[in-house]
Amino acid sequence: MSDTKIIKLSLIFFMIYLVNSSPPEDPIKCSYNKNFNCTITNTYGAFPDRTICKAAEAVFPTTEEEVISIVANATRENRKMKIATRFSHSIPKLVCLDNGDQDGLLISTKFLNKIIRIDQENMMITVESGVTLRQLISEAGKAGLVLPYTPYWWGLTIGGLIGTGAHGSSLWGLGSSVHDYIVQLRIVTPADAANNYAKVRILENGSPDLNAVRVSLGVLGVVSQVTLKLERVFKRSITFSERDDSNLGEDAVTFGRQHEFADFTWYPSQRKVIYRIDDRVPNGTPGNALNDFLGFRSTPSLVLTIFRTLEEIQESTNDAGGKCTTAIINTSILKYLSYGWRNNGTGYPMVGFQNQGQASGTYLDSLEGATCSWDHRVEGIGYPMVGFQNQVQASGTCLDSLGGATCPWDHRVKGLFFHQTTFTISLSKVKGFIEDVQRLVDLEPKALCVLDLYNGILMRYVTTSNAYLGKQEDSLDFDITYYRSKDPMSPRLFEDFLEEIEQLAFFKYGALPHWGKNRNVAFIGAINKYKNVDKFMQVKQSYDHLGLFSSEWTDQVLGLKDGLSIVKEGCALEGLCICSKDIHCAPNKGYFCRPGRIYKDARVCTNPSLSTIDIQTRKTICTSM
Repeated sequence: MSDTKIIKLSLIFFMIYLVNSSPPEDPIKCSYNKNFNCTITNTYGAFPDRTICKAAEAVFPTTEEEVISIVANATRENRKMKIATRFSHSIPKLVCLDNGDQDGLLISTKFLNKIIRIDQENMMITVESGVTLRQLISEAGKAGLVLPYTPYWWGLTIGGLIGTGAHGSSLWGLGSSVHDYIVQLRIVTPADAANNYAKVRILENGSPDLNAVRVSLGVLGVVSQVTLKLERVFKRSITFSERDDSNLGEDAVTFGRQHEFADFTWYPSQRKVIYRIDDRVPNGTPGNALNDFLGFRSTPSLVLTIFRTLEEIQESTNDAGGKCTTAIINTSILKYLSYGWRNNGTGYPMVGFQNQGQASGTYLDSLEGATCSWDHRVEGIGYPMVGFQNQVQASGTCLDSLGGATCPWDHRVKGLFFHQTTFTISLSKVKGFIEDVQRLVDLEPKALCVLDLYNGILMRYVTTSNAYLGKQEDSLDFDITYYRSKDPMSPRLFEDFLEEIEQLAFFKYGALPHWGKNRNVAFIGAINKYKNVDKFMQVKQSYDHLGLFSSEWTDQVLGLKDGLSIVKEGCALEGLCICSKDIHCAPNKGYFCRPGRIYKDARVCTNPSLSTIDIQTRKTICTSM
């Protein structure tokens, strides 16, 4: 059967099951009286070390006054606290209390979800910290206002995304990090008895303390309200241009200065890159584009089970060729469906106001003149796509799921289960990193097909931030998602390549980790890369000198305690350590601790039997891609 027929059959299969679905569950579960004897996980169902995080109690305040009371009572009792969000998307253990803590308290912002005010004249919006990005985009858009840059996934809460430094892609203006658009913030912190054990601190733009709270990892207190600077609604024009990756190293340095919302999606095993050419256009430009990214749509549990089972079989049989074939099919489907974007069916460039280009998810609610991207009644999609900003900036319609489908990573079904390695490398160093990855691909073309299965490497631009734990230089962010076994002692096919890329980034090129993603290895020594960390620590000591909002894990990340590396049998397989002995890998399964292939300081888990393939096989693989 030809690749074209396979793609068409896969499309039909995908569309048939794109029906009713299930919304994500609450990450907090309590077994006694709905609020006691609780556990918390993330939306993926597993933290890097796979521990189950527990709390004695969970509370769900609905107002700032209730937050003040909760923090005051906990401080009076010297009780540890952690902040949880509606969907809990952070991979590291930011929400976890210490193991063995029998009295810990979870404070959920689930019901701190109100829009406080919208100031149209001064172009500002004030929201409670539990408001989702989707809510903010929608409500601001009704007032003709937009956030200029945001993450691409709209299921994040405002408190969560600023706490971890989440961002979109731009080197223009103040850059793509939402926390750099804060003009005022209210945070509830512990206090002494003279201040009734809790204090509301109101921080204005220009306050040195605000630079600590902009990216706080949740260790300073409970952010209750945030005021953000907006802009008047505007339109964008987007073209996805597929090119080979021969010039990617050089282009990565300059492309972000040429286009305001530029990014890349890199398929290294196929030696292909999707360049996103994305700029503002006049509001009168025709177009009504919509971003409903396929990876954020509801997917039937049956489809998820089939794809996960197939990948597990390929992993267990070392079927690298099968993974590469599946990867080509997946990326071809994405390209055929324009990655979930759709035009207005007229062939015009895709143009839209910023508030409608920021987010998406209404293709099933289409009115006259717009429809689903695959609707046979309209013409095909043409580039450039032009759309309102609130319709193209972010998406996430799987959050609306009902019935038999869900978000692809929902841990309640047998679906995607993955690691994420996400980091930023300064623009002055990024060319060398990209070329090192290309050298690894040249050594073994099949090794990185696993990345193409997860839609490649997303590369987004970020600027220098005033936040003490924000970006230190203008940089390029690399977001890498890849297979994770349900068995923590099971090695991954060609896992040494991804371990070497991880260590190349963090230790050779000095990359900064994304605070809301990554395995433990990414945070080793990371805090020493932030020039203003001492200022952050001073604010931390001032706001919470008892460390009530800290945990063993956050203390380790901030360099206050040892233990970030968990050295034990098989620890390198999950990124809990860098191997120094064979036992840290899986010697009984043929994986041993060895130096990297091009970065000799790296120590990676290698299967020597997979380390070479004959030249003819390499030629065949490269030709097929």
